[in-house]
Amino acid sequence: MKYLIVAFIILFLFSCEKVDDNILDPPNTSSLYFPPLNSDEWENTSPTELNWNTSELENLFNYLESNNTRAFIVLKEGRIVIEEYFGDNINGTSDFDRNSQWYWASAGKTLTATLVGIAQQDGFLNIENPTSDYLGVGWTSLTNSQEQLITVKNQLTMTTGLEYNVSDPDCTLPSCLTYKTEPGQQWFYHNAPYTLLERVVENSTNTDYNEYTDQKIESIIGMNGQWVSQGYNNVYWSTARDMARFGLLILNKGKWKETSILSDENYYNQMVNTSQSLNPSYGYLWWLNGKESIIFPSLPTSSNVPMSENAPNDLFAGMGINGQFVEVIPSKNLVVIRMGQAPDDSLVPITFHNEMWEKINLVMNE
Repeated sequence: MKYLIVAFIILFLFSCEKVDDNILDPPNTSSLYFPPLNSDEWENTSPTELNWNTSELENLFNYLESNNTRAFIVLKEGRIVIEEYFGDNINGTSDFDRNSQWYWASAGKTLTATLVGIAQQDGFLNIENPTSDYLGVGWTSLTNSQEQLITVKNQLTMTTGLEYNVSDPDCTLPSCLTYKTEPGQQWFYHNAPYTLLERVVENSTNTDYNEYTDQKIESIIGMNGQWVSQGYNNVYWSTARDMARFGLLILNKGKWKETSILSDENYYNQMVNTSQSLNPSYGYLWWLNGKESIIFPSLPTSSNVPMSENAPNDLFAGMGINGQFVEVIPSKNLVVIRMGQAPDDSLVPITFHNEMWEKINLVMNE
């Protein structure tokens, strides 16, 4: 168990074609509620109405607060069942609340996966095409023939074949991107090829990445976040409610009410299901629970365990450093959001995540 925890810690130090059905029971999306835009209004459902065990709520909240959680939201069919805020803002001021912004870290990869799908459905790119079609020849240090084999899909699935034993895995300069093996022959959580997807979208759409995010997602569903450059990385910041809106969009398979945002059903299904044969627990930048094995980032071999033993099998999630989680559970029509600092100063709280779900299950009488 210690070995697995260490593996996940290394995972987020670097950030933060079989398709199977990850959805056990399709959600009844006709019952979903969508909060209005530009408003604090958001319908609630009480745990009592859902016959949840309210006597376990205090234990859940105490656990979250004692483990440096800042925001925790549970949506059931789009309605807020739980919304709690704890501790200080990131600048040290007190009273973290629904208006406080926080970083998504690598959970923001899920936003990028969605934007790539939108750009493809709009005809700007094709994920089967070479990345060099959008970044130009020489975006790596590979030969032209080697570089031409890397596709946008390889970037989405962490299968570019680029060397990952480098001094800075975030570095997107050609000098940092060297050859290790052919694309599709290895799975490794390499942050730099992911980051370059943002440039793929910008170049193919001829639109600034923040502007494209606003046009295609934020303005339609009422999000008010932004991408912020941090070194080689672009990190998304928003409120917890903004993250919950995005989770609700994905729960409804890319539709906001009757507006189709990600209308490519085939792309959506590939995104939230096993995307390649090397790591069953990974889609297009989404982590998948309930699979027979997983490749932990930084490790070249597979472990015969699911992502999270206590979470529902059909959960799929964006996961970021220090425990930034956007989680979707279709069979239960649930969205779960956690923002905060790392429990006990650890980088990736995998044990915390399992224990969190143990306590959530007690509340839901599961």
